[in-house]
Amino acid sequence: MAAQAAIRLNPYLPWLDHGGRLSPFKTAVFVLLLLPAAYVAWRLATHGYARPYILANHDLGDWAIRLLFVALAVTPLRQSLGLPRLIQLRRMIGVAAFCYALAHFVFFALDKSLQLGVVAREIALRYYLTIGFAGLLILLALAATSTDGMIRRLGGKRWAALHRLVYGAGALAIVHFFIQSKADVTEPFVMGGLFLWLMLWRFLSRYGLLPRGARTVVMLILLAVISAAAAAGAEALYYHLKNGVDVMRVLAANWSMGIGVRPSWIVGAAGLAVALGAALRPLWARPSGGGRRAAAA
Repeated sequence: MAAQAAIRLNPYLPWLDHGGRLSPFKTAVFVLLLLPAAYVAWRLATHGYARPYILANHDLGDWAIRLLFVALAVTPLRQSLGLPRLIQLRRMIGVAAFCYALAHFVFFALDKSLQLGVVAREIALRYYLTIGFAGLLILLALAATSTDGMIRRLGGKRWAALHRLVYGAGALAIVHFFIQSKADVTEPFVMGGLFLWLMLWRFLSRYGLLPRGARTVVMLILLAVISAAAAAGAEALYYHLKNGVDVMRVLAANWSMGIGVRPSWIVGAAGLAVALGAALRPLWARPSGGGRRAAAA
């Protein structure tokens, strides 16, 4: 009986496949997911942070939102690039995003000397903390129901409806990140542009507007352009409202090579990379079963 229980539990270990066998692919990704935590631990151990709790908190929070967006990108990349194995990683990356978000919260509490009353008051009174905490609660619910057993208990439709809250968590994370990033808002604008791309891709996919072939590549190029333009426009509006900078001046900066990489460049490059991958998909994607049978005939 113990051996049977071990076999049933094995697939839940992140480095094993559903058959309980060691997966080099999943193991490599699992190690990569641990690297940011190892880096933070190393800096704490070597006194590399001038303000340990606050700076470790920021680094962990940055990685939480990055990994959340990687998890959201799994389905678009899997379908657009023809890489079905990526689906094995979605749960692992999503749970890792929650773990980093939880660590982000723990270090915030440590900075407050674990005075839970102070922590609760801060969350209640500082709206960007309220937004971040709401996102953490959503991720907690999703991580707690991420197992196959919970899918069976909730039923497929209810489970899917619950896990669509991840899009809300993504939006809350961007707002929290943006407000918290007082000095440099470059990465929040990048995240905002990428989030728009992810949501537009899902809208098009839901309504069957992303069939395979040249049309998909064209649509992906269009998504890249729209998302990059939105990132540029949002950045221009932000600096206009904050500092009174002319909107056209900020937009023009996106065409200049002398002032650094702009958020719109990163968003556009990421979107165009997916479009290029979709165009090259026939080079590595396996043919369908029907295609193999036709070739054999």
